[in-house]
Amino acid sequence: MWLASKKLVVIGGTTGIGLSAALAFVREGAQVVVVGRNSESCTTAEKMLDGQGLAMSGDGADPQTAPKAIALCQQIFGGFDGLYHVAGGSGRRFGDGPLHELTLEGWDYTVNLNLTALMLSNQAAVRAFRAQQTGGTILNMGSVLGSRPSPTYFATHAYAAVKSAVIGFTKSIASYYAADNIRINVLAPALVETPMAQRAAKDDAIMAFTKTKQPLDGGRIGQPNDLDGAAVYFMSDYSAFTTGQVLTVDGGWSVSEGQF
Repeated sequence: MWLASKKLVVIGGTTGIGLSAALAFVREGAQVVVVGRNSESCTTAEKMLDGQGLAMSGDGADPQTAPKAIALCQQIFGGFDGLYHVAGGSGRRFGDGPLHELTLEGWDYTVNLNLTALMLSNQAAVRAFRAQQTGGTILNMGSVLGSRPSPTYFATHAYAAVKSAVIGFTKSIASYYAADNIRINVLAPALVETPMAQRAAKDDAIMAFTKTKQPLDGGRIGQPNDLDGAAVYFMSDYSAFTTGQVLTVDGGWSVSEGQF
């Protein structure tokens, strides 16, 4: 198994992409701590992990959340080998949108949710790896919108800015901590069927566009498990010589025009 004996933490691991990955990690031999903001989703996730994982309720933007999750992983499972930061989401309902309509509340909410929280978890992981005097791996959740905009249906400019920032942040810290054998990479999906994507998933016009923008496998919206293989790779020793990279798993989005 690819992840035998690995002890991992997934921030945003109780629903959607994070939960799918956590279940894949367990199938590959890992033990995991998953973190989610909703206590009900935590209870459901822990049952699904079937004794190989624990769920912890917490907000990724709280500076105490990631250190607590990592400490729990160390205490219960005996170590800490990797962090997958998935948590994030849209600030659309708070005022994210085209720049001329973007509100300061929307900007601040989106930055805090998608970038500040990620910085905090990465910081906690790096500190833990250095304290252990071990290497380790961090995988950050990006988005194809951080480098490949789509203005007609996906014009949330704060979200695009922070997902682009995730790439710059990841590359910068990957460079700095490479000598500590800490590798840090980004996984960048396109449109995936998650709670965040329901606006798009329920819109016939957007789905028709997506069919031509993500033409792989018949043209469809992505599923959380489409990202599992890449996440397993980055958490595993097979990625031991890979850092500062962005892997785009997008069904062809970044190489397709899309038709309206």
